[in-house]
Amino acid sequence: MEEKLFQEFPPISTQAWEEIIQKDLKGGDYDKKLIWKTLEGFPVRPYYRSENLNNLGYLKNNPGEFPYVRGVDYKGLKVIRQDIRVKDVKVANKQATGLISAGVTSLGFIFPQELNKEEFMKLMAGINIEKVEINFVADNMTTKYIDFLIEYAKTCSYSLKNIKGSNSFDPLAYMILHGKALCGNGQCHCAEEILTKYSDLLPEFSLISVNASNYHNAGGSAVQELAFALAEGAEYLSMLNGQNIDVVAPRIKFNFAVGSNYFMEIAKLRAARLLWAKIVEANDCKNIESTKINMHCETSQWNKTIYDPYVNMLRATTEAMAAIIGGTGSLTVIPFDDSFAEPSEFSLRIAKNVQLIIREEAHFGKVVDPAAGSYYIENLTDNLIEKAWDLFLKLDELGGFTEAVKTGFIQDSINQTAKLRNSNIATRREIVLGTNQYPNFNEVISNVKISEKSKPVGEQYKTISLYRGSEEFEKLRSATDKSGKRPKAFMLTIGNLNFRKARAQFSCNFFACAGFEVIDNNGFESIEDGMKEAAKRTADIIVLCSSDEEYEKFAIEAIEKAGQRILVIAGNPVCKPDLETKGVKNFIHVRSNVLEELKSYQKQLGIN
Repeated sequence: MEEKLFQEFPPISTQAWEEIIQKDLKGGDYDKKLIWKTLEGFPVRPYYRSENLNNLGYLKNNPGEFPYVRGVDYKGLKVIRQDIRVKDVKVANKQATGLISAGVTSLGFIFPQELNKEEFMKLMAGINIEKVEINFVADNMTTKYIDFLIEYAKTCSYSLKNIKGSNSFDPLAYMILHGKALCGNGQCHCAEEILTKYSDLLPEFSLISVNASNYHNAGGSAVQELAFALAEGAEYLSMLNGQNIDVVAPRIKFNFAVGSNYFMEIAKLRAARLLWAKIVEANDCKNIESTKINMHCETSQWNKTIYDPYVNMLRATTEAMAAIIGGTGSLTVIPFDDSFAEPSEFSLRIAKNVQLIIREEAHFGKVVDPAAGSYYIENLTDNLIEKAWDLFLKLDELGGFTEAVKTGFIQDSINQTAKLRNSNIATRREIVLGTNQYPNFNEVISNVKISEKSKPVGEQYKTISLYRGSEEFEKLRSATDKSGKRPKAFMLTIGNLNFRKARAQFSCNFFACAGFEVIDNNGFESIEDGMKEAAKRTADIIVLCSSDEEYEKFAIEAIEKAGQRILVIAGNPVCKPDLETKGVKNFIHVRSNVLEELKSYQKQLGIN
């Protein structure tokens, strides 16, 4: 039976597949229609086959074997982390103990303001730090909270050798965010002090961080996040070359962000393990275990939205899946409302449960390297390795991470990519669901608060800014919500049924992105009938929805009857120049800059 089945379905060569594809394209350009050019700068084919794995040498290695593309061990996700913003120590302590009892095994404490020792002890009260990881997140932290943690451990008789966690000390990242050095010219001295003082005391505690998430949350690509993070890590190794590399390397924790480009993010984490292993190996480590990357991931902040915020839950879920499949050591799912409010008990619970469901019910924690053997993911991994390594070497040519910051190379690279992504969002080449495409038509939020970015004080170097990709659209829609008036966009649908329906749907989505009320219609027999109904509905904007062939007739009649109302043509017809000479000024279509055009309509309607 088995032999007969394979006879019925003989193998098909790549050449045969390509011939069929070319036939289906009917003379169309293969590269333009089927090759996807990624933000990371490499092409992605429409399909991959086993032959595409032939040159990937690392595939012969098992999980737990150098260079760890397939994972650093067989454990899967064991550490579930939740971060808490500490504004009130009693509230934060209650949240922390509640999360621990609900299955969280790692806590991150974010400090918007400094705590004294007494406040810190209240924060930690009742937390068994031998069983739960403790991670400190503060912008300019050095050793203060580590000292407090040691004192708390001694007070409660906890063994310092059993304490796990991390300290967010990352002076190189501070340079790029604030435009100046954290420790004057003594970054090496600060890092060396921390390692010298605490390495023996806290052997399981990560003392230095590489906050790669900064590059992601400033709008950078996966290649940039990888290359700049690795360059940071390599610079710390270089700065601390007087120390034992086998002591230093495991003490550096890489904190990556995971975005919504699902397969790319899986590949990014796999690529990170190989590249870091190679870098540590090149620094003459004696213990091969030291080449294993210490990796934490958090869900992206860059793609989260204020409008239609429950979509953030879906984004975070797929990002969490990507992080776990990619092989992260620990994970933080950021609450869905974190970008616009103090996370609620509900949002914290959902964020924690996302990880528990993926691990316990979906059994992700029981499978080692589930991405292994995927022709697509393996090739993405290889492409990222190559591109990130090339960029890493470019930084090396510039003199390393610090010199690249001083010249502005890293900042310019990130900011240029962010500018491109902003343009892609404005023109809907990059979709933010519920914000620049398919918004909730009935949602009105009058108290949207988008934090303004303040310019760093005493800036010596260029900087990058952490922001969310949806912010400009949110400002746009918020202006409508706060104005107290909601302009009406009326769809005057006429003529060809298929075109008028499709263009009405497109136009409704278009204007709803600015918070305008949209009024769709089944169709009118004449322009006059449509105009009468628009007047009855007190429309501010009339959108003519028809076919290109019919616009020359309908648009001229419509402009004559529109009066003071704004007339918009849904489409980019060949007759556009002729219509413009007759007074038709407004056209919306798939190539429109949605953001700028909506701003223009707001201005015409007196919304600032």
